[in-house]
Amino acid sequence: MRQQQYEYTHLFGAICPAYAKCVGLVMPRSNTQSMQAHLDEIAKAVGPSNHAAVLMDRAPWHMTHKLIIPANMTIIPLPPVSPELNPVEQVWNWLRQNFLSNRVFENYEAIVDGCCHAWKAFADLPDLIRSIGSRSWATLHR
Repeated sequence: MRQQQYEYTHLFGAICPAYAKCVGLVMPRSNTQSMQAHLDEIAKAVGPSNHAAVLMDRAPWHMTHKLIIPANMTIIPLPPVSPELNPVEQVWNWLRQNFLSNRVFENYEAIVDGCCHAWKAFADLPDLIRSIGSRSWATLHR
């Protein structure tokens, strides 16, 4: 999200439709360090006795070999230019439609607060997480 007079704010998010859970971080940049922090948060949420398959587009900070992939996670890179295969793209659309578009924020901190508020509101909607994250062609197993 960006206002012309302020810096960028980047929202990193992951969802699990099987458990209707999500993990998100608001970061000042999209880079390897931010992505590593996000992977570490996902791994913590998944826990040591479970394993996560994480779909990712091919953004440079997603696919760099500098990332240390947690042991309880497998990265599944999506084909180039295929946002329709990535359920998180619908999360971004929902957040924009319901919280983040057509807004003027007073300052950078207000942008960060707005992103945090939007993500927390989304996280409190387990049926929406399941709906957005589920695909008729994919079978979810618990």
